[in-house]
Amino acid sequence: MSLSAKSWICQPTLMTREILTPDCDPGPQRLPRQAFRVVFVIAGLLIVPAALTLRTVLHPGALQIESSNPTPLGYTWSLLLFLIPLGALGFWLARRRDLGLARRAFWRTIAVLAPLGFGLDLFFGNVFFTFPNQPATFGVKIPAVGGAIPIEEFIFYLTGFMLVLMSYLWADEYWVRAYNIPDYRNEARELRCIAQFHAPSVILGSALIAVAVIYKKAFSPSPEGFPWYFIYLTIISFVPSAGFFRTAQPFINWRAFSFTFFLILLISLLWEVTLAIPYGWWDYRPAAMMGLAIPAWRGLPVEAVCVWLAVSFTTVIIYEVIKIWQALGKGAWEAFFGKQP
Repeated sequence: MSLSAKSWICQPTLMTREILTPDCDPGPQRLPRQAFRVVFVIAGLLIVPAALTLRTVLHPGALQIESSNPTPLGYTWSLLLFLIPLGALGFWLARRRDLGLARRAFWRTIAVLAPLGFGLDLFFGNVFFTFPNQPATFGVKIPAVGGAIPIEEFIFYLTGFMLVLMSYLWADEYWVRAYNIPDYRNEARELRCIAQFHAPSVILGSALIAVAVIYKKAFSPSPEGFPWYFIYLTIISFVPSAGFFRTAQPFINWRAFSFTFFLILLISLLWEVTLAIPYGWWDYRPAAMMGLAIPAWRGLPVEAVCVWLAVSFTTVIIYEVIKIWQALGKGAWEAFFGKQP
C-alpha cells in the first residue's frame, strides 16, 4: 500500500468513527477508558499545583466593605454568567435541525436534574447555605424548609444544569465532533440492558463519604455537625454512576466533557471567589461542611469546588443514558432492565 493511500484510510471523518487497522497509527484517538483517565489526569495536574500554591497563604487579607449595600442586585445580575452563554448555545441548537435525538435527550435530562437542584434548595437550602446580603437579590423568595430562599437560587440551579448540558452537547456535536458516536442506534443495538451495576463507583463513593466523616470529626477545626453537603454531592454523583457508568462510558465524549468541566469550573470560581462569598450573596454553614476550606479564598469550602465536578459528571451520564434509551426505541423497563415488566 502506498503512503498516500495509507494516510487516506487512517484519516478520521466527522461522520464516521476512525477505523483502525494494523497499518494505521491511532495517533491521538484513544479508547473511551483511556480518554476518561486522561481527563482526570489533566484535572490533577492543574489542581495539585494550585492547591500547593494556595496553601502558602498563611495570613489571608480581609476585604473592607464600607457600604451597607455594596452590590445592589448583584446576585440577580450575575445570573447572566449562565444566561448569556446559554442563550447563544440555545440559538445554535435551535438551528441544528439534524439533532432531534440530542434535543429530546436534552430536555428529558433537564426534567430529571432540575428537581435535584430545586430539592436541594427547598429541603436543605437553609441547612447548607446562608444569604446574608439580601439587597443583592431581587427580593422575591420561595418558601422552603427553615425559611424562604431567594428565587435567584432556583434560577441558578436550573440554568446551571442547562449550561453544563448545553456546553457538552455543543462540544460533542461541533467542537470535538470527530470523537463522538455518530450512530447511536447502531452502537446501542448490542446492549443487553442499560442498567448495569458498577461496583467501583459504589466503593469509591463509600470511601469518599467515610473520609469526609473521619476528617470532619477527627481533623477539622470545626468538628461540630456533620458533612451533609459533601455526602449529598457524593450521592448524586455516584448513584447514577453505580447504575449506568458501565453503559455510558463508551458513549461519553470525554474531550467534550473536559471542555464542559473546565468551563463551568472557571465560571464558578470567578463567581464565588471574587463576588459571591466576599459580598455575601451566599455563604456556607460550617456545621454542614467537611471542614476543609481554602483560606486564600475567604475560607471557601472544598465542597464549593467539588460541586461542579459532581454536577458535570452526573449531567453527562444521565444525558447519555437517556440518549441511548431513545436510540433503542424500547419501553423504559425493557431498555433499562432487558425484559418486559
